[in-house]
Amino acid sequence: MEKAEVASRKGKRTEIEKSVLVIGGGIAGIQASLDLADKGVIVHLVEKEPSLGGRMAQLDKTFPTNDCSICILAPKMADCYGHPNINVMTCSEVVGIEGSKGNFSVQVLKKARFVDENLCTGCGECLEKCPTKGIQNKWEQGLATRRAIYIPYMQAVPRAAIIDPENCRFLKEGKCGVCKKVCKREAVDYDMKDAILEFDVGAVVVATGFDVWDPTSSTEYGYGKNPNVFTAMEYERIINAAGPTHGHIQRRSDGSEPKSIAFIQCVGSRNIQTGHPYCCSVCCMHSTKEAMLATEHIEGIRSTIFYKDMRACAKGFNEYVERAKNDYKVQYINSDATVQGSTSAGNPIVSYDVGGKSQQKEFDMVVLATTLVPSEKNKALAKALGIELDEFNFFKVRDHVFDPVDSTRPGVYLAGYCAGPVDIPESVAMGSAAAAKAMEDLMERKVYA
Repeated sequence: MEKAEVASRKGKRTEIEKSVLVIGGGIAGIQASLDLADKGVIVHLVEKEPSLGGRMAQLDKTFPTNDCSICILAPKMADCYGHPNINVMTCSEVVGIEGSKGNFSVQVLKKARFVDENLCTGCGECLEKCPTKGIQNKWEQGLATRRAIYIPYMQAVPRAAIIDPENCRFLKEGKCGVCKKVCKREAVDYDMKDAILEFDVGAVVVATGFDVWDPTSSTEYGYGKNPNVFTAMEYERIINAAGPTHGHIQRRSDGSEPKSIAFIQCVGSRNIQTGHPYCCSVCCMHSTKEAMLATEHIEGIRSTIFYKDMRACAKGFNEYVERAKNDYKVQYINSDATVQGSTSAGNPIVSYDVGGKSQQKEFDMVVLATTLVPSEKNKALAKALGIELDEFNFFKVRDHVFDPVDSTRPGVYLAGYCAGPVDIPESVAMGSAAAAKAMEDLMERKVYA
Protein backbone atom coordinates (compact mmCIF):
# COMPACT_ATOMS: atom_id res chain seq x y z
CA MET A 1 0.00 0.00 0.00
CA GLU A 2 1.56 3.27 -1.08
CA LYS A 3 1.63 6.31 1.20
CA ALA A 4 0.96 9.80 -0.13
CA GLU A 5 0.86 13.02 1.85
CA VAL A 6 -1.54 15.68 0.67
CA ALA A 7 -0.70 18.21 3.33
CA SER A 8 1.30 17.66 6.51
CA ARG A 9 3.81 19.59 8.58
CA LYS A 10 6.66 18.39 10.74
CA GLY A 11 7.44 19.51 14.24
CA LYS A 12 5.38 21.38 16.80
CA ARG A 13 2.27 23.06 15.44
CA THR A 14 0.92 26.15 17.12
CA GLU A 15 -1.26 27.76 14.44
CA ILE A 16 -4.80 26.61 13.74
CA GLU A 17 -5.23 24.77 10.47
CA LYS A 18 -7.44 26.69 8.05
CA SER A 19 -8.98 23.59 6.52
CA VAL A 20 -11.81 21.21 7.41
CA LEU A 21 -12.41 17.49 6.91
CA VAL A 22 -15.95 16.54 5.84
CA ILE A 23 -16.76 12.82 6.02
CA GLY A 24 -19.66 11.83 3.76
CA GLY A 25 -20.66 13.13 0.34
CA GLY A 26 -24.44 13.09 0.73
CA ILE A 27 -26.62 16.18 0.88
CA ALA A 28 -25.52 17.13 4.43
CA GLY A 29 -21.82 16.74 3.65
CA ILE A 30 -22.17 18.60 0.35
CA GLN A 31 -23.97 21.50 2.04
CA ALA A 32 -21.32 21.76 4.76
CA SER A 33 -18.52 21.62 2.17
CA LEU A 34 -20.02 24.33 -0.04
CA ASP A 35 -20.71 26.64 2.92
CA LEU A 36 -17.10 26.35 4.09
CA ALA A 37 -15.52 26.53 0.64
CA ASP A 38 -17.48 29.64 -0.28
CA LYS A 39 -15.92 31.32 2.77
CA GLY A 40 -12.42 30.52 1.51
CA VAL A 41 -11.80 27.44 3.64
CA ILE A 42 -10.02 24.44 2.12
CA VAL A 43 -12.27 21.38 2.46
CA HIS A 44 -11.20 17.75 2.23
CA LEU A 45 -14.39 15.82 1.40
CA VAL A 46 -14.11 12.06 1.95
CA GLU A 47 -16.75 9.75 0.41
CA LYS A 48 -16.60 5.95 0.60
CA GLU A 49 -18.65 5.41 -2.58
CA PRO A 50 -17.40 6.08 -6.16
CA SER A 51 -19.73 9.09 -6.49
CA LEU A 52 -21.07 11.97 -4.46
CA GLY A 53 -24.81 12.14 -3.81
CA GLY A 54 -25.57 9.68 -1.03
CA ARG A 55 -29.08 8.34 -0.51
CA MET A 56 -30.82 11.41 -1.91
CA ALA A 57 -29.50 10.50 -5.37
CA GLN A 58 -31.51 7.26 -5.24
CA LEU A 59 -34.83 9.02 -4.63
CA ASP A 60 -37.25 9.93 -7.40
CA LYS A 61 -38.99 12.92 -5.78
CA THR A 62 -38.83 14.77 -2.47
CA PHE A 63 -41.69 15.60 -0.12
CA PRO A 64 -43.71 17.76 0.44
CA THR A 65 -43.22 19.46 -2.95
CA ASN A 66 -42.71 16.38 -5.16
CA ASP A 67 -39.74 18.10 -6.78
CA CYS A 68 -37.26 15.95 -8.69
CA SER A 69 -34.61 14.79 -6.22
CA ILE A 70 -31.65 14.57 -8.59
CA CYS A 71 -32.62 17.92 -10.17
CA ILE A 72 -32.02 19.53 -6.77
CA LEU A 73 -28.96 17.48 -5.91
CA ALA A 74 -27.01 17.25 -9.19
CA PRO A 75 -26.11 20.97 -9.43
CA LYS A 76 -24.83 20.87 -5.85
CA MET A 77 -22.78 17.74 -6.63
CA ALA A 78 -21.23 19.44 -9.67
CA ASP A 79 -20.55 22.65 -7.73
CA CYS A 80 -18.92 20.65 -4.96
CA TYR A 81 -16.68 18.61 -7.24
CA GLY A 82 -15.66 21.62 -9.31
CA HIS A 83 -15.08 24.03 -6.44
CA PRO A 84 -11.43 25.16 -6.29
CA ASN A 85 -11.46 24.99 -2.48
CA ILE A 86 -12.85 21.44 -2.22
CA ASN A 87 -10.65 18.37 -2.54
CA VAL A 88 -13.06 15.49 -3.24
CA MET A 89 -11.78 12.00 -2.42
CA THR A 90 -14.13 9.22 -3.55
CA CYS A 91 -13.64 5.52 -2.72
CA SER A 92 -12.04 6.75 0.51
CA GLU A 93 -12.46 6.20 4.25
CA VAL A 94 -11.02 7.89 7.33
CA VAL A 95 -8.90 5.39 9.26
CA GLY A 96 -7.32 7.58 11.92
CA ILE A 97 -7.23 11.01 13.51
CA GLU A 98 -4.95 12.52 16.12
CA GLY A 99 -4.65 15.90 17.79
CA SER A 100 -7.24 18.27 19.16
CA LYS A 101 -9.67 21.01 18.20
CA GLY A 102 -7.96 23.38 15.78
CA ASN A 103 -5.18 20.99 14.87
CA PHE A 104 -6.08 17.44 13.81
CA SER A 105 -3.85 15.09 11.83
CA VAL A 106 -5.96 12.84 9.59
CA GLN A 107 -5.26 9.56 7.82
CA VAL A 108 -7.46 8.56 4.89
CA LEU A 109 -7.42 5.26 3.01
CA LYS A 110 -8.07 5.95 -0.68
CA LYS A 111 -8.94 2.71 -2.44
CA ALA A 112 -7.82 2.07 -6.00
CA ARG A 113 -10.42 2.91 -8.64
CA PHE A 114 -8.29 1.41 -11.44
CA VAL A 115 -9.50 4.29 -13.63
CA ASP A 116 -7.96 7.77 -13.60
CA GLU A 117 -10.96 10.00 -12.92
CA ASN A 118 -9.06 13.00 -14.30
CA LEU A 119 -8.67 11.27 -17.68
CA CYS A 120 -11.97 9.35 -17.92
CA THR A 121 -14.71 11.22 -19.80
CA GLY A 122 -17.48 8.76 -18.95
CA CYS A 123 -18.05 7.92 -22.61
CA GLY A 124 -19.19 4.41 -21.66
CA GLU A 125 -17.36 2.52 -24.42
CA CYS A 126 -15.54 0.32 -21.90
CA LEU A 127 -18.87 -0.54 -20.27
CA GLU A 128 -20.27 -1.76 -23.59
CA LYS A 129 -17.25 -3.95 -24.37
CA CYS A 130 -16.66 -5.51 -20.94
CA PRO A 131 -17.45 -9.25 -21.23
CA THR A 132 -18.13 -9.77 -17.51
CA LYS A 133 -21.88 -9.28 -17.14
CA GLY A 134 -24.69 -10.09 -14.73
CA ILE A 135 -23.19 -8.60 -11.55
CA GLN A 136 -25.86 -7.45 -9.10
CA ASN A 137 -26.17 -3.67 -9.08
CA LYS A 138 -26.39 -2.70 -5.41
CA TRP A 139 -27.08 0.94 -6.23
CA GLU A 140 -30.23 -0.19 -8.05
CA GLN A 141 -31.15 -2.29 -4.99
CA GLY A 142 -30.40 -5.52 -6.85
CA LEU A 143 -33.14 -4.85 -9.44
CA ALA A 144 -30.62 -4.56 -12.27
CA THR A 145 -27.19 -5.88 -13.19
CA ARG A 146 -23.94 -4.24 -14.24
CA ARG A 147 -20.55 -5.19 -15.65
CA ALA A 148 -17.14 -5.44 -13.98
CA ILE A 149 -16.35 -1.89 -15.09
CA TYR A 150 -19.20 0.52 -14.55
CA ILE A 151 -20.37 4.05 -13.79
CA PRO A 152 -22.48 4.05 -10.60
CA TYR A 153 -25.42 5.91 -12.14
CA MET A 154 -26.26 8.33 -14.92
CA GLN A 155 -25.68 11.55 -12.96
CA ALA A 156 -22.66 10.30 -11.00
CA VAL A 157 -20.05 12.87 -9.94
CA PRO A 158 -17.31 12.35 -10.86
CA ARG A 159 -18.63 10.84 -14.07
CA ALA A 160 -15.87 8.30 -14.28
CA ALA A 161 -15.84 4.54 -14.54
CA ILE A 162 -14.64 2.25 -11.76
CA ILE A 163 -13.47 -1.37 -11.95
CA ASP A 164 -14.82 -3.95 -9.50
CA PRO A 165 -11.67 -5.90 -8.48
CA GLU A 166 -13.71 -8.86 -7.19
CA ASN A 167 -15.19 -9.51 -10.63
CA CYS A 168 -12.63 -8.11 -13.10
CA ARG A 169 -11.03 -10.99 -15.04
CA PHE A 170 -7.77 -9.13 -15.58
CA LEU A 171 -7.30 -8.21 -11.91
CA LYS A 172 -8.23 -11.75 -10.79
CA GLU A 173 -6.64 -13.90 -13.49
CA GLY A 174 -4.50 -11.61 -15.65
CA LYS A 175 -6.79 -12.28 -18.59
CA CYS A 176 -9.06 -10.04 -20.71
CA GLY A 177 -7.93 -6.37 -20.56
CA VAL A 178 -10.65 -5.30 -23.01
CA CYS A 179 -11.50 -2.06 -21.19
CA LYS A 180 -7.88 -0.88 -21.34
CA LYS A 181 -7.68 -1.68 -25.05
CA VAL A 182 -10.81 0.28 -26.01
CA CYS A 183 -10.12 3.33 -23.81
CA LYS A 184 -8.93 6.09 -26.12
CA ARG A 185 -8.04 8.31 -23.17
CA GLU A 186 -5.80 5.60 -21.63
CA ALA A 187 -7.59 6.12 -18.32
CA VAL A 188 -7.62 2.46 -17.25
CA ASP A 189 -4.75 1.65 -14.88
CA TYR A 190 -4.59 -1.93 -13.61
CA ASP A 191 -1.50 -1.05 -11.51
CA MET A 192 -3.30 1.54 -9.40
CA LYS A 193 -2.82 0.85 -5.68
CA ASP A 194 -4.58 1.78 -2.47
CA ALA A 195 -2.95 4.76 -0.78
CA ILE A 196 -2.83 6.36 2.65
CA LEU A 197 -3.28 10.14 2.50
CA GLU A 198 -2.24 12.33 5.42
CA PHE A 199 -3.16 15.95 6.02
CA ASP A 200 -3.98 18.41 8.79
CA VAL A 201 -7.32 20.09 9.47
CA GLY A 202 -8.74 22.45 12.08
CA ALA A 203 -12.15 20.78 12.42
CA VAL A 204 -14.12 17.73 11.31
CA VAL A 205 -17.72 17.40 10.08
CA VAL A 206 -19.22 13.89 10.11
CA ALA A 207 -22.13 13.34 7.69
CA THR A 208 -22.13 9.61 6.93
CA GLY A 209 -25.90 9.14 6.55
CA PHE A 210 -27.71 5.84 7.16
CA ASP A 211 -28.26 2.28 5.97
CA VAL A 212 -31.59 0.74 4.97
CA TRP A 213 -32.67 -2.13 7.22
CA ASP A 214 -33.12 -5.53 5.55
CA PRO A 215 -36.62 -6.86 6.42
CA THR A 216 -35.83 -10.47 5.46
CA SER A 217 -35.50 -11.49 9.11
CA SER A 218 -39.07 -10.30 9.87
CA THR A 219 -40.86 -13.12 8.11
CA GLU A 220 -44.32 -11.70 8.85
CA TYR A 221 -43.91 -9.29 5.94
CA GLY A 222 -43.17 -11.92 3.32
CA TYR A 223 -40.14 -10.10 1.95
CA GLY A 224 -37.88 -12.50 0.07
CA LYS A 225 -40.69 -15.07 -0.18
CA ASN A 226 -43.30 -13.16 -2.15
CA PRO A 227 -41.68 -11.48 -5.18
CA ASN A 228 -44.32 -8.75 -5.18
CA VAL A 229 -43.29 -7.41 -1.78
CA PHE A 230 -40.82 -4.54 -2.20
CA THR A 231 -38.89 -2.26 0.13
CA ALA A 232 -39.52 1.47 -0.14
CA MET A 233 -36.04 2.03 -1.61
CA GLU A 234 -36.64 -0.63 -4.28
CA TYR A 235 -39.89 1.13 -5.13
CA GLU A 236 -38.01 4.44 -5.43
CA ARG A 237 -35.76 2.93 -8.08
CA ILE A 238 -38.73 1.42 -9.93
CA ILE A 239 -40.60 4.71 -10.26
CA ASN A 240 -37.44 6.61 -11.22
CA ALA A 241 -37.14 7.31 -14.95
CA ALA A 242 -33.42 6.49 -14.71
CA GLY A 243 -34.11 3.28 -12.79
CA PRO A 244 -34.13 -0.36 -13.91
CA THR A 245 -37.71 -0.21 -15.28
CA HIS A 246 -37.39 3.35 -16.66
CA GLY A 247 -40.13 4.60 -14.37
CA HIS A 248 -42.68 1.88 -15.12
CA ILE A 249 -44.19 0.32 -11.99
CA GLN A 250 -44.00 -3.45 -12.50
CA ARG A 251 -44.59 -6.52 -10.38
CA ARG A 252 -41.52 -8.63 -9.84
CA SER A 253 -43.37 -11.91 -10.51
CA ASP A 254 -44.76 -11.26 -13.99
CA GLY A 255 -43.81 -7.71 -14.99
CA SER A 256 -47.45 -6.63 -15.04
CA GLU A 257 -48.71 -3.23 -13.94
CA PRO A 258 -50.33 -3.31 -10.48
CA LYS A 259 -53.85 -2.01 -9.94
CA SER A 260 -53.58 -1.84 -6.15
CA ILE A 261 -50.65 -1.21 -3.79
CA ALA A 262 -50.43 -1.52 0.01
CA PHE A 263 -47.87 0.59 1.85
CA ILE A 264 -47.02 -0.80 5.29
CA GLN A 265 -45.44 1.61 7.79
CA CYS A 266 -42.94 1.15 10.63
CA VAL A 267 -41.36 -2.04 9.25
CA GLY A 268 -38.51 -2.65 11.67
CA SER A 269 -38.93 0.67 13.48
CA ARG A 270 -40.71 1.39 16.78
CA ASN A 271 -39.98 -2.26 17.52
CA ILE A 272 -37.90 -3.37 20.50
CA GLN A 273 -37.48 -6.88 19.10
CA THR A 274 -35.62 -5.62 16.02
CA GLY A 275 -33.47 -3.32 18.13
CA HIS A 276 -34.99 -0.17 16.64
CA PRO A 277 -37.47 1.25 19.17
CA TYR A 278 -37.19 4.71 17.64
CA CYS A 279 -39.29 6.31 14.88
CA CYS A 280 -37.21 6.80 11.74
CA SER A 281 -38.85 10.22 11.18
CA VAL A 282 -39.47 10.09 7.43
CA CYS A 283 -41.58 7.03 6.59
CA CYS A 284 -45.06 8.56 7.01
CA MET A 285 -44.30 11.26 4.49
CA HIS A 286 -42.19 8.96 2.34
CA SER A 287 -45.03 6.48 1.84
CA THR A 288 -47.51 9.32 1.27
CA LYS A 289 -45.25 10.58 -1.49
CA GLU A 290 -44.87 7.12 -3.02
CA ALA A 291 -48.64 6.57 -3.00
CA MET A 292 -49.17 9.90 -4.75
CA LEU A 293 -46.55 9.05 -7.36
CA ALA A 294 -48.24 5.71 -8.01
CA THR A 295 -51.37 7.61 -9.07
CA GLU A 296 -49.30 9.85 -11.33
CA HIS A 297 -47.77 6.79 -13.01
CA ILE A 298 -50.89 4.60 -13.22
CA GLU A 299 -54.32 6.11 -13.66
CA GLY A 300 -56.96 4.61 -11.38
CA ILE A 301 -54.55 2.72 -9.13
CA ARG A 302 -55.76 2.10 -5.56
CA SER A 303 -53.20 2.96 -2.87
CA THR A 304 -53.67 2.09 0.80
CA ILE A 305 -51.34 3.12 3.64
CA PHE A 306 -51.38 1.08 6.88
CA TYR A 307 -49.92 3.16 9.72
CA LYS A 308 -49.49 3.13 13.51
CA ASP A 309 -49.48 6.91 13.99
CA MET A 310 -49.43 9.59 11.30
CA ARG A 311 -46.48 11.79 12.25
CA ALA A 312 -46.86 14.68 9.80
CA CYS A 313 -45.58 17.42 12.06
CA ALA A 314 -43.21 19.60 9.96
CA LYS A 315 -44.08 22.58 7.79
CA GLY A 316 -46.58 21.66 5.10
CA PHE A 317 -46.66 17.98 6.04
CA ASN A 318 -50.24 17.77 7.28
CA GLU A 319 -51.44 19.61 4.19
CA TYR A 320 -49.47 17.11 2.10
CA VAL A 321 -51.31 14.18 3.71
CA GLU A 322 -54.67 15.89 3.18
CA ARG A 323 -53.75 16.45 -0.44
CA ALA A 324 -52.99 12.73 -0.81
CA LYS A 325 -56.42 11.86 0.62
CA ASN A 326 -58.44 14.40 -1.35
CA ASP A 327 -56.66 14.74 -4.68
CA TYR A 328 -55.06 11.30 -5.04
CA LYS A 329 -57.69 9.23 -3.20
CA VAL A 330 -55.07 7.54 -1.02
CA GLN A 331 -56.73 5.46 1.72
CA TYR A 332 -55.23 5.53 5.23
CA ILE A 333 -55.94 2.68 7.68
CA ASN A 334 -54.80 3.06 11.29
CA SER A 335 -53.51 -0.46 11.93
CA ASP A 336 -50.43 -2.63 12.03
CA ALA A 337 -50.29 -4.86 8.97
CA THR A 338 -48.49 -8.01 7.90
CA VAL A 339 -48.40 -10.13 4.76
CA GLN A 340 -50.02 -13.51 5.34
CA GLY A 341 -49.43 -15.57 2.23
CA SER A 342 -50.50 -14.87 -1.32
CA THR A 343 -53.00 -15.95 -3.96
CA SER A 344 -52.28 -18.33 -6.84
CA ALA A 345 -51.66 -15.23 -8.98
CA GLY A 346 -48.92 -14.07 -6.59
CA ASN A 347 -50.99 -11.29 -5.03
CA PRO A 348 -49.91 -10.61 -1.41
CA ILE A 349 -52.66 -10.93 1.21
CA VAL A 350 -52.40 -8.19 3.84
CA SER A 351 -53.74 -8.90 7.32
CA TYR A 352 -54.70 -5.97 9.55
CA ASP A 353 -57.02 -4.98 12.39
CA VAL A 354 -59.91 -2.49 12.43
CA GLY A 355 -61.89 -1.92 15.63
CA GLY A 356 -60.53 -5.11 17.16
CA LYS A 357 -61.63 -7.23 14.20
CA SER A 358 -59.03 -8.98 12.07
CA GLN A 359 -59.40 -8.42 8.35
CA GLN A 360 -57.57 -9.44 5.20
CA LYS A 361 -57.27 -7.80 1.82
CA GLU A 362 -55.61 -8.79 -1.43
CA PHE A 363 -53.22 -6.39 -3.21
CA ASP A 364 -51.21 -6.61 -6.40
CA MET A 365 -48.09 -5.20 -4.70
CA VAL A 366 -46.88 -4.38 -1.19
CA VAL A 367 -44.27 -1.72 -0.35
CA LEU A 368 -42.57 -1.88 3.05
CA ALA A 369 -41.45 1.34 4.72
CA THR A 370 -38.33 -0.27 6.18
CA THR A 371 -36.60 1.60 8.95
CA LEU A 372 -33.42 3.56 8.40
CA VAL A 373 -30.57 2.53 10.67
CA PRO A 374 -27.09 3.82 11.57
CA SER A 375 -24.35 2.93 9.11
CA GLU A 376 -22.71 -0.39 9.85
CA LYS A 377 -19.33 1.38 9.79
CA ASN A 378 -20.25 3.84 12.56
CA LYS A 379 -18.49 1.81 15.24
CA ALA A 380 -15.18 1.73 13.38
CA LEU A 381 -15.43 5.41 12.45
CA ALA A 382 -16.35 6.41 16.01
CA LYS A 383 -13.26 4.58 17.27
CA ALA A 384 -11.07 6.25 14.64
CA LEU A 385 -12.46 9.71 15.47
CA GLY A 386 -12.53 9.22 19.22
CA ILE A 387 -16.22 10.06 19.57
CA GLU A 388 -19.08 8.23 21.27
CA LEU A 389 -22.17 6.46 19.94
CA ASP A 390 -25.61 6.53 21.54
CA GLU A 391 -27.63 3.44 22.52
CA PHE A 392 -28.82 2.95 18.92
CA ASN A 393 -25.32 3.38 17.37
CA PHE A 394 -25.96 6.85 16.00
CA PHE A 395 -23.15 9.30 16.76
CA LYS A 396 -23.87 10.82 20.16
CA VAL A 397 -24.85 14.48 20.21
CA ARG A 398 -23.49 16.47 23.14
CA ASP A 399 -26.78 18.28 23.80
CA HIS A 400 -29.80 18.07 21.49
CA VAL A 401 -31.06 21.50 22.62
CA PHE A 402 -27.98 23.67 23.11
CA ASP A 403 -25.35 21.84 20.99
CA PRO A 404 -27.34 19.88 18.36
CA VAL A 405 -24.39 19.37 15.98
CA ASP A 406 -21.59 18.88 18.53
CA SER A 407 -20.16 15.41 19.03
CA THR A 408 -18.57 14.28 22.29
CA ARG A 409 -15.13 15.41 21.05
CA PRO A 410 -14.41 19.14 20.70
CA GLY A 411 -13.83 20.14 17.08
CA VAL A 412 -15.81 17.20 15.64
CA TYR A 413 -19.33 18.07 14.46
CA LEU A 414 -22.29 16.03 13.20
CA ALA A 415 -24.70 16.61 10.33
CA GLY A 416 -27.62 14.64 8.93
CA TYR A 417 -28.96 11.19 9.73
CA CYS A 418 -25.72 9.92 11.28
CA ALA A 419 -26.69 11.83 14.44
CA GLY A 420 -30.27 10.49 14.49
CA PRO A 421 -33.44 10.44 12.39
CA VAL A 422 -33.95 13.59 10.29
CA ASP A 423 -35.32 14.39 6.83
CA ILE A 424 -33.60 16.17 3.92
CA PRO A 425 -34.33 19.80 4.94
CA GLU A 426 -33.14 19.08 8.48
CA SER A 427 -30.00 17.42 7.09
CA VAL A 428 -29.24 20.50 5.00
CA ALA A 429 -29.78 22.76 8.00
CA MET A 430 -27.48 20.59 10.12
CA GLY A 431 -24.85 20.68 7.36
CA SER A 432 -24.86 24.48 7.42
CA ALA A 433 -24.87 24.54 11.23
CA ALA A 434 -21.90 22.15 11.43
CA ALA A 435 -20.04 24.26 8.86
CA ALA A 436 -20.68 27.38 10.96
CA LYS A 437 -19.36 25.66 14.10
CA ALA A 438 -16.27 24.48 12.22
CA MET A 439 -15.73 28.01 10.92
CA GLU A 440 -15.82 29.30 14.49
CA ASP A 441 -13.02 26.89 15.38
CA LEU A 442 -10.86 28.12 12.51
CA MET A 443 -11.26 31.71 13.68
CA GLU A 444 -10.02 30.95 17.20
CA ARG A 445 -6.63 32.44 18.08
CA LYS A 446 -5.13 29.43 19.77
CA VAL A 447 -5.24 25.67 19.61
CA TYR A 448 -7.06 23.87 22.43
CA ALA A 449 -4.92 21.01 23.66
